[in-house]
Amino acid sequence: MDLLKYQLRSFEKVPVRIYENSFEASKHVARSIALAIRQKQQENESIVLGLATGSTPIILYHELVRLHREENLSFANVITFNLDEYYPMQPSDSRSYVRFMHQHLFDHIDIDPKNVHIPSGTVSMDKVGLYCIEYEEKIDAVGGIDIQVLGIGRTGHIGFNEPGSWEGSLTRLVKLDNVTRRDAIKDFVELDKVPYRAVTMGIASIFKAKMIYLMAFGMHKAEVVKKAVENEISTSCPASYLQNHPNVKCILDQQAAEALTKISTPWQVGLCNWTDDLICKAVLWLSLKTGKPILKLLDEDYNEHGLSDLIVEHDSAYNINIKIFNRMQHTITGWPGGKPDSDDSQRPERALPAKKRVIIFSPHPDDDVISMGGTFIRLVEQGHEVHVVYQTSGNIAVHDHDALRFVEFIREFGPHLNAELKKIGKLYTKLRKHLLNKPPGEPDIPEIRIIKGLVRRGEARAGARVCGLDDENIHFLDLPFYETGLTKKSQVNDADINIIEELLNQIKPHQIYAAGDLADPHGTHEICLNATLQAIERLKGEDWVKDCWLWLYRGAWHEWRMDQIEMAVPLSPAELMRKRKAIFMHQSQKDRPPFPGSDEREFWQRAEDRNRETAQQYHNVGLANYEAIEAFVRWKFDRRSI
Repeated sequence: MDLLKYQLRSFEKVPVRIYENSFEASKHVARSIALAIRQKQQENESIVLGLATGSTPIILYHELVRLHREENLSFANVITFNLDEYYPMQPSDSRSYVRFMHQHLFDHIDIDPKNVHIPSGTVSMDKVGLYCIEYEEKIDAVGGIDIQVLGIGRTGHIGFNEPGSWEGSLTRLVKLDNVTRRDAIKDFVELDKVPYRAVTMGIASIFKAKMIYLMAFGMHKAEVVKKAVENEISTSCPASYLQNHPNVKCILDQQAAEALTKISTPWQVGLCNWTDDLICKAVLWLSLKTGKPILKLLDEDYNEHGLSDLIVEHDSAYNINIKIFNRMQHTITGWPGGKPDSDDSQRPERALPAKKRVIIFSPHPDDDVISMGGTFIRLVEQGHEVHVVYQTSGNIAVHDHDALRFVEFIREFGPHLNAELKKIGKLYTKLRKHLLNKPPGEPDIPEIRIIKGLVRRGEARAGARVCGLDDENIHFLDLPFYETGLTKKSQVNDADINIIEELLNQIKPHQIYAAGDLADPHGTHEICLNATLQAIERLKGEDWVKDCWLWLYRGAWHEWRMDQIEMAVPLSPAELMRKRKAIFMHQSQKDRPPFPGSDEREFWQRAEDRNRETAQQYHNVGLANYEAIEAFVRWKFDRRSI
């Protein structure tokens, strides 16, 4: 990492490797597995892989499939054992891990079906104990697992070994933690439909593996990764048991590594390469740690908290304090589109052109107002040509009961349009039957997806109108990758990127706002951001691109750290209330949206609390006391990850 010149001591109790992004990390693990498979093939031996499910290993499996197709990697000598399965669960159910493994791996490689083992979710309760013993015996009979792939849940579970699991546990039926069940809502839509139990390999089962890869991606995994690899071994974090395994590697992307000591506070590890960004991070940390405003920090504060080498390099606390105070002061602006006729040398945005063409990309139909509603309002009021672009239909996030209300509206409103009653009656019967009899986990029929998408469209228009936007500047892309009818989305392809590219070239914006909040439950934010960046890359030869700035917002799931913020837009109490009104227009997402994630608060509450917390942090370090602040980071086009 470029943050460190060298490392004097490590807080990590297992080997950790940090990659730029989840793709690079997954490629590394895939190459290692492929090498092991080929080595066993040369020796005419089988290799046993322990496999995980969930979002973490998907890229790994896709890379293994690519190696099979493009580099002749054969799986003929591979035996697999999956970690777990929901109970009860039919293998044909779209949420089953049987379906998951076939969709992402087994259906695309030459593995012998007899060599595939996945715990059954259909064994009767009176026989499940014996079944688990037999599963364990099957693993032992083939000589144990050679390479085990693991993810880590927010509770610290590996497999479905929840907090309280003992180190000697073997394959068994377990009860799922409530946090784990809430995290699974993205697949089951409603909490009461998420199974309460699962069959899982135990901690001792996992420990039989000769090599273990613990993989974690995304900022939402950062805290639990720290607990697993830095804290003491504890039953409250089952992944921490891996500290006792002789051959385990923790594979992270940069976001999942954020809470590690060598990343979050590297000055506690050893000598640092003191870049301006790292100095800012350290000073803000010290200010919040001591409870002192930046300008009141003393040499003694730096010395007592491991930052004495900063004083040596910069003469005194006073010089450092002034530098960082000014840096943070210059991030604050009430003119997110730039202030006309002003010196912009110390402002986050350019003064010219005075009236900018602005695109606000919103992955879902409500991210714009949730994450930057106040800035949205400010940009419109200050006379910029603002366009809001809703990248996906968001139809998957509409409850069936909401869709049914609109289906009933169609039936009752039809006669007033002198429509053919017979046709409307048939359509109503078809739609109602689907909504009331849809098998769990199955996608909606196309007509229902259209209705749910129209629900989100109407709400999005209403929210944008509250922000003062004219209808002709509201755009709906309905990117194809999203339209699977399921929480699992397709891969972005040229069709998606072409749609974004065409719109960008039509508007030729001076400013783009896009979602940099990559912790949404089903990855839509990250997919949309990557598609947007690819579209911009294709257009980089255009003159307008050379004068276009891209700002990233967060807010729906996380907020930027204060040291990362490059533009802070203060909101008055009245602006915050107007932002709330815009969010309220999204009625299908109020009270209890289908995919709330790990945060129990409604979206408007999350947004306001985060905006107020950001403002309070600015005040705590000695800056003005605002009601709320929306924060942004400028994307540098030579960067490859956030």
